[in-house]
Amino acid sequence: MIVEICANSRQSAANALAGGAGRIELCRRLDVGGLTPAPDDIDYCLRTLHLRTHVLVRPREGNFCYTPQEVDQIIQQVEQCRQLGAHAVVVGFLTPEGHIDTRLTRQVVALAAPMEVTFHRAFDEICQDPLEALDAVIACGCHRILTSGCSPDAEQGIPTLRSLVRHAAGRITILAGAGITPANAARIVSQTGVAEIHGSCKAVLPDGTIQTDTQTVKQLIKSISQ
Repeated sequence: MIVEICANSRQSAANALAGGAGRIELCRRLDVGGLTPAPDDIDYCLRTLHLRTHVLVRPREGNFCYTPQEVDQIIQQVEQCRQLGAHAVVVGFLTPEGHIDTRLTRQVVALAAPMEVTFHRAFDEICQDPLEALDAVIACGCHRILTSGCSPDAEQGIPTLRSLVRHAAGRITILAGAGITPANAARIVSQTGVAEIHGSCKAVLPDGTIQTDTQTVKQLIKSISQ
């Protein structure tokens, strides 16, 4: 079982490492769902913390339909992640009709190599059958899908997550995420069959800063190890 922690800063990444996480999804601005982090922060997680680092590439908040200018920015950010030595990029692209944007996804997968590519929770906003969308993401060459089973959180999405895991078997990894806590992680894992889970384990500090909490990471890992 792999536990991926969503870390929105250097300190959050360090806290995730102290809690026992072996992999992070690095981003910034969790308050808007996450945006591409600074290059220096990517380098810090890779070179100083020696963490397996998957980098969110999302140039702005809002929907997942991008203009040509935004696509150019995404391409530049993916290339930068590859040059820095990131292990994976995390992206998600939809058409105006709410289907997987296979053209752009294929382009980014080819550009990102040899990095892995995770298709993120844009998947949960699709207007097509989830299994059909899963096949489309697989055909693009992605390595995993971060999803809550097209539900507000992974616990509510258990039935769809279970179907996705079965349909994806041997072809792509389903990474369950959204609302995963030490209290529900074991149930989600046992009832869906996922081999990877994603959580922020976040706390809000007195000054309003959102930060990964080391103890919550430890509790999450312990909850699925029993």
